[in-house]
Amino acid sequence: MKNRILFTFVALAINTTIMAQQEIKQTAGRDQLGAFAPKFAELNDDVLFGEVWSRTDKLGLRDRSLVTITSLISQGITDNSLVYHLQTAKQNGITRTEISEILTHISFYAGWPKAWAAFRLAKEVWAEDTTGDDAKAAFQREMIFPVGEPNTAYARYFTGNSYLAPVSTEQVPVSNVTFEPGCRNYWHIHHATKGGGQMLIGVAGRGWYQEEGKPAVEILPGTVIHIPANVKHWHGAASDSWFAHLAFEVPGENASNEWLEPVSDEEYGKLK
Repeated sequence: MKNRILFTFVALAINTTIMAQQEIKQTAGRDQLGAFAPKFAELNDDVLFGEVWSRTDKLGLRDRSLVTITSLISQGITDNSLVYHLQTAKQNGITRTEISEILTHISFYAGWPKAWAAFRLAKEVWAEDTTGDDAKAAFQREMIFPVGEPNTAYARYFTGNSYLAPVSTEQVPVSNVTFEPGCRNYWHIHHATKGGGQMLIGVAGRGWYQEEGKPAVEILPGTVIHIPANVKHWHGAASDSWFAHLAFEVPGENASNEWLEPVSDEEYGKLK
């Protein structure tokens, strides 16, 4: 019952539908070595990234970034390849605070000098992010509800980082969901044979809600969104703003959730 409540903001339970596999496009091999080492370029672009990194139904991009960063630092590789993977890790939702903790942890296993070298690079990659008090803490001061803990259990269904804080477990389960700038969940459907669906209320920041085939709707503090059952939709933060909403579970019969494909960067990039 507890776990069911914790994740009501997007689903009551994961059903057997598997999300669409996200394909990673890479051309660096052909761009840099295509004429000199065409086979190596092919293996880099089509196999390493096109196949291995694209197996997101087995291991999410965020986790693959963590594994790759750890492997490179452990070998003492702190050249452009680590810079690239640090940049990719940031795109995959790893925050400045998290990379600092990750590198600190790695230092005790891979070696202090290697961590120092990695920190210099990471500091540049996350240079434009909020320093000092941290963006997450600053956003917390904007609202009365807590930001909560990282939504690691459902991270595979999000682009970017989200956080979850249960607000009430009595009568109607309510959770506060926080999205970092640019974070959004995948297209999904709340199924029910009767009743069901979800209601969102904007708490802080600025975000978006969109139903398939309809224009996206801006969510601001106080905005109420009613999501009918069996409607394909997504919701998340604006690209330039943290965002939080309360999520209310609407009771329904035979309720389940179906995760679908990610919201593409092209689709999301059209929203201002």
